[in-house]
Amino acid sequence: MITVNLDKAKNITKESIRRRRKPLLEAQDVAFQRALESGEDTAPIVAEKQRLRDLTNPVDDCADTDALKALLEA
Repeated sequence: MITVNLDKAKNITKESIRRRRKPLLEAQDVAFQRALESGEDTAPIVAEKQRLRDLTNPVDDCADTDALKALLEA
């Protein structure tokens, strides 16, 4: 029988999410800098950056690999 180390699977899932969100965060960094330079409101950008950072939080609550897979598919 094959067993899965859930802690390792969670770390792999978090790394996958981090790789996918990296270009999105970088784009928000550029948008933030532009908003600062032009005096625009940065609150929506800050909120989006926080939402992206929080994408890994649900991984800790997953009880099995099916739940981890579901997070990656979302």
